[in-house]
Amino acid sequence: MNESTPAIKDYATRTADGKYVVGGLKYDRPFRIRRLGHFGFNVAQYDEAVRFYTDVLGFDISDARSYAERLKPEQLAELEKRGGKPHGCFTRYGTDHHALVLFNKQYREIADPPGRWRPGVTVNQITWQVGSLGEIGDAIKYFQRENVPILRSGRDMPGSNWHTYLHDPDGNTNELFWGMEQIGWDGHSKPKAIYYRAFQKAPELPQMSEFDEVQQALAKGMDITQGYRFTEKPECRFDVQGQSLARPFKVVRLGPVRLFVADLEQARDFYARKMGFVLTEETTWKGHRCLFLRCSNEHTAVALYPLALREELAKYGLSTHTTSFSLGMQVANYEQLRAARDFLKDAKVKTIDLPLELFPGIDYMINAQDPDGHLIQLYYYMEQIGWDGRPRTASERRKVEAGVWPEALDPMSDSMMGEPYLGPWG
Repeated sequence: MNESTPAIKDYATRTADGKYVVGGLKYDRPFRIRRLGHFGFNVAQYDEAVRFYTDVLGFDISDARSYAERLKPEQLAELEKRGGKPHGCFTRYGTDHHALVLFNKQYREIADPPGRWRPGVTVNQITWQVGSLGEIGDAIKYFQRENVPILRSGRDMPGSNWHTYLHDPDGNTNELFWGMEQIGWDGHSKPKAIYYRAFQKAPELPQMSEFDEVQQALAKGMDITQGYRFTEKPECRFDVQGQSLARPFKVVRLGPVRLFVADLEQARDFYARKMGFVLTEETTWKGHRCLFLRCSNEHTAVALYPLALREELAKYGLSTHTTSFSLGMQVANYEQLRAARDFLKDAKVKTIDLPLELFPGIDYMINAQDPDGHLIQLYYYMEQIGWDGRPRTASERRKVEAGVWPEALDPMSDSMMGEPYLGPWG
């Protein structure tokens, strides 16, 4: 059910023609999605998944928690019977507190309300960043007017991000957020003592600044240096273009998200009309329509594929247990992507080759499967969409021969474009 509207003012004013003024610009909705912030899976093989995303792909654990206190004794007994753990793990590749969240699937099925997860939905969350806390408050009221049920709103800890949650037509949990906790040079996350600033419902606005929040914690006598710090990392044995790392590549960006959906038009209506994504391109492969939508200059932020296509791709080795087609992870450059092939092979990670026509905007890629069978798509380049909003035509794109990896490539006009990764690789 939708929660009550928070007692906050409207930050996006309305124009005479019905537009919303967001940061001084007129839009069709009172918020503007800027990027994919983080993503989550519910995994049956929890311990193996944590090792895969940390030891193999290089994510750091920013916080790991037991949620046993949220379960009743009979629920704990059922979880133990099913071989699950009441665990959740928050991981990062950069300074955002978390980019990838892993929860034990059995725990979520037992702990969440009946009907919370639909069969085949193993996506824990798809989280999109907007531009201000005011946009979160305005989004809550906007979705209520659009009769989009809101699951919950507030501010979670760990992570400290203000948010609102809602379902897409296929039951995938989408989150709009703002204000993610940043982890600095020392690698410490916020200590649990500061979790008193969590909110279980939409807050009244304005809220205090992050600086004042820290000052308040210090005034209470809290030690702000006692947060979690991840130290259980593999040995650094690769010279990666001047820095010693534990693997010959570095993940520098998350996304795109690719989903199998039951009704393509319903899904398009949700992501385009309600959420504000822009259709970049539509293709057809063996009679299956595929839609590619963006929220910034990247060709694809979310891609929608008909559920029937999943069964056809099973012959390539794609898992059919989940409606998640793949989660993209960009590495720093093509040289690192080539090196990742051998690294993943040595780590005995299963990779599969899929038709390249299903991924316009990306040329070379590695499709690797995690222990649960979720597909992780490593790539080095995403086509950039310029001021005119036009993607390249098929004839203008790089020609890729499956299985052939040149030692070096000629750059495209938009190679190494887009926002650079900030900070050291390790």
